[in-house]
Amino acid sequence: MTSLPHYCECDLGECRTDLLPLLYEMSRIASQSADLSAILGILLRLMKRHMKVVRGMVSLFDKDSGHIIIHESFGLTAEEAAKGIYLLGEGIIGRVVETGQTTVVPSIRDEPAFLNRTGSRSADADLSFLCVPIMRGRKVMGTISAERLYDNVELLKLDIEVLSILAATTAQAVELYLLENIEHVALEAENRRLRSELKAKFKPSNIIGHSKPMQEIYRLIERVVRTKTTVLILGESGVGKELVASAIHHNSPMANGPFVKFNCASLPESVIESELFGHEKGSFTGATGLRKGRFEEADGGTIFLDEVGEMSLTMQAKLLRVLQERSFERVGGNTTIRVDLRVIAATNRNLGEMVADGGFREDLFYRLNVFPITIPPLRERGADIITLADYFVARFSREMGIAVKRISTPALNMLQSYPWPGNVRELENVIERAMLLCEDGVIHGYNLPPSLQAPVVGEAEASAGGLEARLNAIEYEWIVDALKLYRGNMTEAADHLGLTRRVLGLRMSKYNLNHKDFR
Repeated sequence: MTSLPHYCECDLGECRTDLLPLLYEMSRIASQSADLSAILGILLRLMKRHMKVVRGMVSLFDKDSGHIIIHESFGLTAEEAAKGIYLLGEGIIGRVVETGQTTVVPSIRDEPAFLNRTGSRSADADLSFLCVPIMRGRKVMGTISAERLYDNVELLKLDIEVLSILAATTAQAVELYLLENIEHVALEAENRRLRSELKAKFKPSNIIGHSKPMQEIYRLIERVVRTKTTVLILGESGVGKELVASAIHHNSPMANGPFVKFNCASLPESVIESELFGHEKGSFTGATGLRKGRFEEADGGTIFLDEVGEMSLTMQAKLLRVLQERSFERVGGNTTIRVDLRVIAATNRNLGEMVADGGFREDLFYRLNVFPITIPPLRERGADIITLADYFVARFSREMGIAVKRISTPALNMLQSYPWPGNVRELENVIERAMLLCEDGVIHGYNLPPSLQAPVVGEAEASAGGLEARLNAIEYEWIVDALKLYRGNMTEAADHLGLTRRVLGLRMSKYNLNHKDFR
């Protein structure tokens, strides 16, 4: 006789009694209706809240097309889920559908059959993967799969038993759903895949960020790259205006042409005209030969005029003619030179206010402001801060030859709570500095500049200063890291820190830390 799951085996570190009401509710709904959406909603909630699953997926098998698609999930973005399409026998999910046999992978990193088709796992993630078939009789209709952050063999066995119960409970509703909606399921999966490919196609490879404000920037870039329209890029210093200009050029029909950059604030007015339009031999003292200007060099491509708000009114008038007629004369010359190019201008100034104050020509403003793109400051795209930080860590690790595995939780909290007046450029400099200071392969809060240092929780910090405050900050961070690493298990965290459980408890009380917050 098959034994029931040992729900009360709390000595393994987790207790399954909390999931019993949800199991009952799920079986009640499954027996009273065929509402697959409601059943899977409970199933995914159960996996997420009570089984500590990082990513959960319910995949359905379309027998006619041979495709296995992710129907419902959590822990995946819509784009990642859309990529989760497998063939029979392909990868672990495909193999489970083909054989009808449950599969347990204690460590994904060591499993060559794990395809990471969705692209959601980092290379250094040490996860366990469980996959059970959804079956009616001998017919396999899909799978339930889960990823967890541990590889305790007994807990994996317990989770397989729970997932098998969930699969059996959902089997009838899945069968009815497939019979009634198989064509709709296939079309919906194909639409998701095409939308995902379309988004990936038009996301510039040189820009990091997936927040909603950045998605709007990508949409605007996609619109403007098809033409030679003049673009005005607005935003604070350090937000990445040059990256956007580069993305527009390299995704446009003029990508094979030159991309010429010029900072309008870097040179005095007397030199800027020669730099932009070139000069003839002997046109002024020191002009020993003919020299082409930036506009002439950019012919057939794109010219990027950074800090255009710093131009003098005289130079603004000369720039206006180029924008209107796409022609100019070199300094000291009479021959009109015509160019075919796109003009992209950028500034951190408010040109509208400058026009009102007489500091910027109104006609030039309207010539530049054909297609404005405003890049939001980093403080308004908080979802991108950690993504950018991880990118800079990986980049500097390669460039410096320093092996840094991760950023600690307290350090991440500091990065996310800081207002970033210098935007992405400041974040890049902060990470580069922290890389040089970290010693154990982890960037800690005390490796960040003083301007980012967050006060340590607890009354003891109110009166502490100097060395005392610094030591408390380090102690607090080590305790938080250990609790996070062992998911709130105080015994294991204490062993990791070289403390007794009692001493760890006292120090946690000092900082108002609760081990339950880390489960």
